[in-house]
Amino acid sequence: MLDPKLIRETPDLVRAALAKKHLAVDLDKVLAVDAAWRTQLQEVEHLRSTQKAANTAMAALPKGSPEFIAKVHEMKAVSAQVKEREAQLKETEERFRQAMLSLPNLPHVSVPEGRTPEDNVVFSLHGSHDEPMPHALPHWEIAGFDKLFDFARGAKVTGAGFPFYVGDGARIVRALLHFFLDENAQAGYTEVSPPIFVNAESATATGQLPDKEGQMYETSDPLYAVPTAEVPLTNFFRDEIVEESALPIYRCAYTPCFRREAGSYGKDVRGLNRLHQFDKVELLKWVHPATSYDELDKLRGDAERLLQKLGLSYRVLLMCGGDVGFAQAKKYDIEVWSGGQKRWLEVSSCSNFEAFQARRAQIRFRSKENGKPELVHTINGSGLAVPRVLAALLENNLQSDGRVKIPAALVPYFGKEYLSFA
Repeated sequence: MLDPKLIRETPDLVRAALAKKHLAVDLDKVLAVDAAWRTQLQEVEHLRSTQKAANTAMAALPKGSPEFIAKVHEMKAVSAQVKEREAQLKETEERFRQAMLSLPNLPHVSVPEGRTPEDNVVFSLHGSHDEPMPHALPHWEIAGFDKLFDFARGAKVTGAGFPFYVGDGARIVRALLHFFLDENAQAGYTEVSPPIFVNAESATATGQLPDKEGQMYETSDPLYAVPTAEVPLTNFFRDEIVEESALPIYRCAYTPCFRREAGSYGKDVRGLNRLHQFDKVELLKWVHPATSYDELDKLRGDAERLLQKLGLSYRVLLMCGGDVGFAQAKKYDIEVWSGGQKRWLEVSSCSNFEAFQARRAQIRFRSKENGKPELVHTINGSGLAVPRVLAALLENNLQSDGRVKIPAALVPYFGKEYLSFA
């Protein structure tokens, strides 16, 4: 959520920043609701003051006197007005809250201009993705793929996008998750095992609501299956104040993730490329505002290091304004090279939300300087998502005999040097 004071005092600056995201935003409507709320608040406060003054005057009058009785009638009239205006104020407050929730975060000044993914900037490139990979195939075309990754039976049991992982298919997923968690622990992240269902307040705090209702699975309780561990992790400190000396706080978590991915179709969703249920390790930081962009760079480096240890070529994109997303102030996407598909696959988004999520969630720290609570900045990124990393490993490391060579860093977790589909 944006700072209401910023919107009131510098609306033109906010308009210009929002325009960079290329989202349809009616700031004038928000300002109008805000103005109505403040006017009604003044009216209620004036009536309360009148009520208080009448109470004081009544206390000085003899009970039963004509003046006292007149004041009683006056008090009843004022009391009715206060009740009516307070009800109107409460309704307007809720309208203002909903209007504020509809506003996206402002992009950081370093975010490049642009409307579509084609306008994203290649920030860095690592490894050689243009070297010949003579045996590489799209992973779903590898002989025996469906024995280890059974999409047909998953569709029968649940639906499309919910595969079974069988034998070495399950084992390689488990190996990757353990590798990610161990590496992230060594980088200073404390592991957390969070709930995989969250309430609406949690989803609102992180910006999933009211922006992404159609992408989440909802139960009748109502609870939402987590689209990412970012949601429960961020809310760990919701409505709390931490000491400044505790910052930065690093956490990581593995969860299955659930996304409806409504409207996804075509070649980009084949095989492991896009699933409704998948496994991911999330990295999250609560940091001091003064260090948040340094911490974003460090988090991105932690995610990159995992790909480096797996020997995968990848690139980092700095996302343009139109592709940053609703809640983020700045975002990097990390994409791994898929030798069989001959395309880049996103495996991590590393984002700085500044105070946007913290204001919604009321996550604050107590300043050493003045003792007052201030909003933290939140930063997160995948470290990493399993399916596309696995797709790249299968494709890029496919051998002439149909086996897949396991990266040296992963062998201790997988237990052998080759994955076989036989």
